[in-house]
Amino acid sequence: MTIQNPSINKDSTQMRTLRTIGRYFKERFGTRVRKIPISLQGFTCPNIDGSKARGGCIYCCNESFSPSLKTLDSTIKTKMNFTLKNNPILSTQLTQLEQQFYWHANFHKEKFDVQKYMIYFQSYTNTYAPFDTLKALYDKALSLPNVVGLSIGTRTDCIESKLLDLLSSYTERGFEIWLEYGVQSVFDQTLELINRAEDMQNAPALFKTTREKGIKVCAHLIYGLPNENQEMMLHSLQSVLSWGVDGLKLHPLYVIENTHLAKMYKKGEYTPISLQDYGNLIVESLKIIPPEIVIQRISSGAHEPSLLAPKWCFDKNIQMRYLRDLLREIGILY
Repeated sequence: MTIQNPSINKDSTQMRTLRTIGRYFKERFGTRVRKIPISLQGFTCPNIDGSKARGGCIYCCNESFSPSLKTLDSTIKTKMNFTLKNNPILSTQLTQLEQQFYWHANFHKEKFDVQKYMIYFQSYTNTYAPFDTLKALYDKALSLPNVVGLSIGTRTDCIESKLLDLLSSYTERGFEIWLEYGVQSVFDQTLELINRAEDMQNAPALFKTTREKGIKVCAHLIYGLPNENQEMMLHSLQSVLSWGVDGLKLHPLYVIENTHLAKMYKKGEYTPISLQDYGNLIVESLKIIPPEIVIQRISSGAHEPSLLAPKWCFDKNIQMRYLRDLLREIGILY
């Protein structure tokens, strides 16, 4: 796929360097820090297990962004939720945590000489489990060598006050703790359409409380959701900025086989966002995002045959070359 890049004429001395997560970690710890993605057996979401809905988000295919899920034991059927009294697979989860950590840590140490790590609980909703299970997993993660903190992917409706207190206690010990809230959109009609089974009514107060406890907030937004235009997407961005965030992840929506979104796409009910439109949204977004906000991601995709569309999401290098050139045109060095 060939993309015509805009001409580059900006003097690099006049440009603002984007505060990426890598640069932030270098500022914070004085060295490179690698986020290690962890996907554990048994985790799920309330819009998958039936407590709020079934089937998950219409685009959901966790295996497309977390290869570790493909290697887990499919015969284990226990699923996490708040009401589970005893967790029969905790020892399995702790073992998986260690195995995934050491594999990634050794790889990045040998290839890139990375010395410090953040554990990223990535797949599904990683606070949707019994408190004792979460504490055991988080404590284990923070005990692993050269781990400086946690980043936890979750939803705004799966947070308990005692969990925030636990995470706050880690920050008091000097660990870096992030909660990554999947907002995706602030429009109720969009959230209903994508089967999110939540709204954002409690999000502003939750963001505020989280940050008051010393925990950093990263909001996830998806550009290209069904029936959303540029004005709506930028409104979602402006909303989360008004709530108060420390970081952002911006994603293009892509279509993976065997999802409800794939059915919509094949019926002609959904048209994926183009790279040009996505690039324009990223440019307009970074014009309004304050420079102190940590930009954790502006691209996403799936380098595998299950990707149906858009095809530009197959190759992250295509995205990043195009986006970097666009950003240089407005004086931002990615």
